[in-house]
Amino acid sequence: MSIGPVIDPWLLERLVCPATRTPLRLDEAARELVSDEAGLAYPIRDGVPVLLIEAARHL
Repeated sequence: MSIGPVIDPWLLERLVCPATRTPLRLDEAARELVSDEAGLAYPIRDGVPVLLIEAARHL
């Protein structure tokens, strides 16, 4: 059960993929920000997006 949003919607609208500079989409179930263009998923830890290419999971 989720207590609140994984990430603030205001922040999500402003974040971009560091590899492609394209918008990210939220995968709330996986707690990740996904770059469909780069094929990468960035983790969200304690509500903080980790936008390091090295920390991303390849899709």
